[in-house]
Amino acid sequence: MNLHPAPRVSKIHAHTLFLALLTTLLAASAHAQSETHAPPFNGIAHVAIRVHDLAASIAFYQKLGFEQAFDLRKDDVPYESFIKINDNQFIELYPVTPKDPTPGFLHLCFEGVDLNAIYDDYISHGLTPTPVRKAGAGNLLFTLAGPLQPSGPQNIEYTQYMPGSLHSNDQGKHLGPDRVASKLIAVALAMKDPAAARDFYINQLHFKPIANDQMYLHMPGESGQEVEIVPATFGTQARLALSSDNLGKAARHLHKEGVAAVKNGASLTITDPDGNILILETR
Repeated sequence: MNLHPAPRVSKIHAHTLFLALLTTLLAASAHAQSETHAPPFNGIAHVAIRVHDLAASIAFYQKLGFEQAFDLRKDDVPYESFIKINDNQFIELYPVTPKDPTPGFLHLCFEGVDLNAIYDDYISHGLTPTPVRKAGAGNLLFTLAGPLQPSGPQNIEYTQYMPGSLHSNDQGKHLGPDRVASKLIAVALAMKDPAAARDFYINQLHFKPIANDQMYLHMPGESGQEVEIVPATFGTQARLALSSDNLGKAARHLHKEGVAAVKNGASLTITDPDGNILILETR
């Protein structure tokens, strides 16, 4: 016998509950669709670094087996060198100038599957990227101001490689057989407010946190490549993680070239002439 029968729910109250539940379900569905349909990235396109001595830095990276694919010049003086990691990834080196005398990390660039789709997605939720344009090397490009870094707001670049560009015309070339690594897999980003930067990357740019370390974030798409959010105390140096097919072979090559490398468990750490850090690991 039921001694305490459930109270009857009025039609108005039931209707209100139904509408609240429907609103919650629709919001959850919209959020899931937004995440599902976030335009993907192919991966990291390049990292730009300013260096004290452009020729010396090019020579250093050549000792690591990385070749210069091409450079940009003014009055026959190079002002940007493109060091090739693979057909889709580069390290861009810029020399210091009287206007920009500080060496170190400059910017990170992501390669988009469809740059206009990424641009439209960002505009749709209130971000203010620059218009998509064709850059000097012949690829599509836009930029976005990101969270605060030690030097000011982060300059985030986005590119899409186009037929006939300097990058596309170099496909299959300048891939040194002695490269100590074949893929750029993660980049550290020093931020003044790491928690706010993490929220920006997750909530605005659709990056995904990694379970075992909340400051490592996967970029949209299937590349598996990452950014790491670190405190501003890290400084202005670049820190890159690269995937090596054979760490033993890489270590032997570095020893032959007279490049110091520190072994840390299953990784090798190299420091370039300006104090930028390259970590080689197998994954």
